[in-house]
Order: sequence, then C-alpha cells, then structure tokens
Amino acid sequence: MYFTEEHESFRKSFRDFLQKEVVPHIEKWEETGTIDRFIWEKFGEMGYFGLYQPEEYGGLDLDLFYTIIFLEELQRINSGGFAAAMWAHAYLAMTHLKKEGDHRIKTEYLTPSIEGKKIGCLCITEPFGGSDVAGMRTSAVKDGDNYVLNGSKTFITNGVYSDYLIVAAKTNPDDKYKGMSIFLVDRDTKGVSSTKLNKLGWRASDTGEIAFDNVVIPKENLMGEEGKGFPYIMQHFALERLIMGVNAHARADYALEYALEYMNEREAFGKKINEFQALRHKVAEMASKVDMCKEYNYSITKRLNDGTYVVKEASMSKLLSTKIADEVIYDALQLLGGYGYMEDYPLARMFRDSRLGPIGGGTSEILKEIIAKMIIDKKEYKPAT
Repeated sequence: MYFTEEHESFRKSFRDFLQKEVVPHIEKWEETGTIDRFIWEKFGEMGYFGLYQPEEYGGLDLDLFYTIIFLEELQRINSGGFAAAMWAHAYLAMTHLKKEGDHRIKTEYLTPSIEGKKIGCLCITEPFGGSDVAGMRTSAVKDGDNYVLNGSKTFITNGVYSDYLIVAAKTNPDDKYKGMSIFLVDRDTKGVSSTKLNKLGWRASDTGEIAFDNVVIPKENLMGEEGKGFPYIMQHFALERLIMGVNAHARADYALEYALEYMNEREAFGKKINEFQALRHKVAEMASKVDMCKEYNYSITKRLNDGTYVVKEASMSKLLSTKIADEVIYDALQLLGGYGYMEDYPLARMFRDSRLGPIGGGTSEILKEIIAKMIIDKKEYKPAT
C-alpha cells in the first residue's frame, strides 16, 4: 500500500551500504562519541542527505517514504546515536535551511549539507526550559546591520562537531510567541563554545551544551522573517515527532526480530524456547503492538506527504510509539535472559538508546497536554504562513 518496487530497491541498497560502510566502525564511534567525517561525505555522495531536498540545490526531491526507509534501516544497525546524528542533520537542521533559508543560504549551506561536506545542528532546547519553547531566554539584539546573540542551549545533537548551527532566539523578549526568530550561525564565529555531554545512551552522537557570548550575526543570517521563529519551529515539529515515532517502531521491530532468532536457537528443558506457550503469547503481544505502530505511522506519512498538517497525529505517534518501543525492547531483553543483560548482545545498548524516545523532541508529558488541548479544548495548530 505504501512502498513501491523502487522503494524496496532503495531499502536493499541502503541496507547493504550501512552494513559495508557503517557497521564496521560503529563500536569505535560508540566508544569515542565521535563519528568520523568521511562517513558524512559518503552519505552525501550516495544522495542519502538529499532524499527530501529540492533538486535545484542538489537534492532528489523524493516522497517521504524514502525518508521512512532511511530511518528504519538506520535503526537496524543498533546505534541510536549514529542514527540520531544522521537524521538530526538531514531532518532538523536541513529542514530549516530548506523552508526558511533564502537562495544565498541554500547555496552556501543547504547544498554542501546535502553533499555531506557541512554538518548542521538545531539549537532550541535550553537548560532552564526544555519543552517550553516560548519561554526561552537566549536573546538576539539588533545592532546596526548585525544581531548580537547571548544565551545557551543544551541537549543539542551534533552540538559539538557540526559546522553550523540553526539557533532560535528572542528578538523581542516582551512578546512570548511573536518575539522569536531563527538564525544561522557558523561554528567558528567568535563567542560560540560547546561542551560534550555524557549520556546514558546514544553514545556515538555528540550531544552538546552550547554557549553564545556576544556572538555577532550578520542580519542576512536571519532565517525567514523576524518574529516568526515560534511558528516556524512548531510547524516542523510534526515531521520531527513522526521521525521519533518511526524510529521507535523500527527499533522495536528489530529487537523483536533479534529475539525471535535467539528463541529459535536457544533450548531449555529439551525444546526450543519458542515452543513455550508463555513466551509465544508474549511475542504475540509484542508483534501486535509493533504492527499497530507501523501501520499508523505509515498512514500519517502518507497524509504528511500529501500536504496535510498532521501535528495531532504525529504527536500521538511519538507518544505511543516511543512508549511501546520501550515496552517491546524491555520484553525482548527478558526473552534473552542473562544474555540480554550482556553488552556483547545488542539488546543492552538498544535498551539504553530507546529510553530517550519519551524524552527527546518533546516529553511524553508535554505531548499529552498538546493532544489534550486539541481534543478537549478544540485548539487548532496551523502551519506558519
């Protein structure tokens, strides 16, 4: 219903690429927390960063189901950090370049981003206001032909080794929702500094805390219109939340697949453990949950691809898919018994990496309130005009 023969051909080629070019390096990157630059350029050479980008700037302008395959296959190599680094560049930073960047910005930043020669990050979350985007304190004060940026951001994927930063800041502190703007900031600009954070999971990615100390930004690096930063951010959250939901169902699917292979080989009391009714019924529940998430996420993808603003559905996807992924991966680890707890097997890392799902990109608690506002209070969220 959703994937054509061309989609499946792409899935096979991308899966082969990951096994050949990425998997041999994953353990090193997990240990060092640094992804070597060469792999970014290889992704760029293969066109993987341009799937959803305009042809004018080097992209392929393909439908969103190529993106879904990109996300799903990244989860199968069992490094949430590597996957996050790739999709945060391609679908967080680059989405703002695509939507709010002018021709100069797209030429100087979007094209090399598609080529994998420049890496981007999106800077929204702050130390004192995670999901409270409108309450951010980072400021950008106009000074002649420049803006002067001060403040800090935290939990930023690619926040240490990226080449440029897409930064949200208050240009009018007196207006909570219309006083925010988006800026493009070069990493080597004076006053920009970053610190790598030590995380429970996503170990391969460089999650950083970033400080801006009187950073001078030329006015031409303002993205879109001044004061429209908040609606710009909100309209892209639908895609980000769907991405988080798809990541969740994909890692749960892989965990279940791995557990089934193990159960078919492991014997206890003279028979394979996939013959025990208690475990068979547990697998039936796990598979049903994953399949429900996949089908829902595919249907949302189709609507988003067709131009529907799916902020409610994407919020529901992230809320439930990340919860279900945690449950399924927990149960998959249990099916492996003591081996599930060993770092030599994939479930231990997957268990840690999955835990970020209900936190990153809007916590489950915040999503519940957003969904409640739409259902109970009949609040409507509309894309920026």
